[in-house]
Amino acid sequence: MSGTSPRRSGDGVRLALLNNRLESVARKMANTLLRTGRSGVLNIARDFSCCIVTRDDRLLATAESLPIHVLSGPDLMAASVKQFHKTLRRGDAFLHNSPYHGCSHPADHTILVPVIDEAGVHHFTVLAKAHQADCGNSQPTTYMGNARDVYHEGALIFPAVKVQQDYENIDDVIRMCQMRIRVPEQWWGDFLAMIGAARIGERELLALAGEVGWDALHEHEEAFFDYTEQRMIAAIRQLKPGKGTHRSTHDHFPGTPETGVPIRAEVTVDIDAATIDIDLRDNPDCMPCGLNLSEACARTAAMVGLFNSIDHGVPKNAGAFRRLRVHLRENCIVGIPRHPTSCSVATTNLADRVANCVQAAFAAMAEGQGLAESGAIIPPAAGVISGEMANGTRFVNQVFLGLSGGPGAPGTDAWQTLCHVGNAGLCFQDSIELDELRQPIHIHARRFMADTEGAGRHSGASSILVEFGPIGCDIDIGYVSDGTDHAPQGVRGGLAGAPAQQVRVSANGETEALPGCAQVLIRQGERVRSFSCGGGGYGPPSERDPAVVARDVREGWISAERARTVYRVALDAAGAPDAAATAALRS
Repeated sequence: MSGTSPRRSGDGVRLALLNNRLESVARKMANTLLRTGRSGVLNIARDFSCCIVTRDDRLLATAESLPIHVLSGPDLMAASVKQFHKTLRRGDAFLHNSPYHGCSHPADHTILVPVIDEAGVHHFTVLAKAHQADCGNSQPTTYMGNARDVYHEGALIFPAVKVQQDYENIDDVIRMCQMRIRVPEQWWGDFLAMIGAARIGERELLALAGEVGWDALHEHEEAFFDYTEQRMIAAIRQLKPGKGTHRSTHDHFPGTPETGVPIRAEVTVDIDAATIDIDLRDNPDCMPCGLNLSEACARTAAMVGLFNSIDHGVPKNAGAFRRLRVHLRENCIVGIPRHPTSCSVATTNLADRVANCVQAAFAAMAEGQGLAESGAIIPPAAGVISGEMANGTRFVNQVFLGLSGGPGAPGTDAWQTLCHVGNAGLCFQDSIELDELRQPIHIHARRFMADTEGAGRHSGASSILVEFGPIGCDIDIGYVSDGTDHAPQGVRGGLAGAPAQQVRVSANGETEALPGCAQVLIRQGERVRSFSCGGGGYGPPSERDPAVVARDVREGWISAERARTVYRVALDAAGAPDAAATAALRS
């Protein structure tokens, strides 16, 4: 643990300017991925992240990245490159997706490029991570919740494999991917986008060093880490000291107990030492399913819950991490998995349960901090669809047609389209028109559902209904929808959000409930009806401002009956709060 006194940082303006210059490098990388990615996962939904780590493998700068991708993982992956490749040379690039060596899960292909000067000295590593529409799984999905192990899962695993040398492709590896991945041209386009993004990062860092010098950049990183640590110390000392715990249960999936998977986090805040400990060791062992967390996702999910619960102005880098200890154990379902444990779904389902436990534990410790539970994921409307068009063209892509899930907070209502807590709202919801142009599907409905929010002083998100089906062919939909049996919980008197649901609608209108984890064939004329989870509420619903409740009724978020029975607010004939009747209800 570093001391509390920062080394001299010199000019604060210079510190800010250099930090912005480094972040701009990551932004240029991200813009390259967005503009050149082939699949809709990248160029519509933005399911990618870019960052810079130091030569000794510490997170330094990120673009607007998905938290679950970058808080921990880039550090572990950069270290594993040096583990497998003792000598790094300018012009090298590495493909990494091994969850046993720092990657989040196998679907997140990552390109790492060491930034090396003309003398052969390694100064930084840049990373471009992009979720793949297909990664060669035995089923056409990148979220294989029923995978008994990595062999059943079937994904190609690349533990920091060199794919470029002297800036030239190593075609043997590329041919392997093109033979195994179902949409090779789409993968190839996304691969080139990742390579391009990483090379943009390399080019910009070399140019920046030419302008200010390598020594200045390395002095800056240490000064900025010290500054960030001081910000983290101040943020911790704004919290209430003590210990908090929270338990959350993931729904039963194949390979898990019938009662579901219980997850527990214990959070200890020591304001004197200015440290936070998050203990995840008291959890079940790894299970024969795809839900197990990689080490990167276990650490990151804990950090997500933490950073959601403190001053949001603290920079997210290795300086802040000095004040945080995440305790994991080997062979734990939210710990450190052993090969051949499957981590196919590591970025979402149990990672969200961990983050929710952490932020809800902060809420349990004191009023005014933490968050309620976010909505669970992944409903069919965010699943992976695949099939063959009438012209013989095969397609595989993840869609983001509609999901919500934001939690109530101490001072505000939910962000409706959070997607899920590890995503932080940075994946975009798809354009219906673009999805219908790209895939043989038709979206029949997409709308928020009334009376589905987690009621509270500050309410959670409402559920989103999406109904869609194929046109001109059959399609498979792979999804891993948590939250049907164990809906997102509220905190400090807030209520739970609505549970998830998934329903098949036959050609004649008959409905059939679908399991939470499935690969479902939907034939022409059939539809899937997908309901995302709502988010949990924060604080008692009877403390919600009556004027805000009246607005919610007026805008269709809740019914007048829910206003009366849940929020204890009576409305007059004009829809305004009836002060006397409301006071009587709330007394």
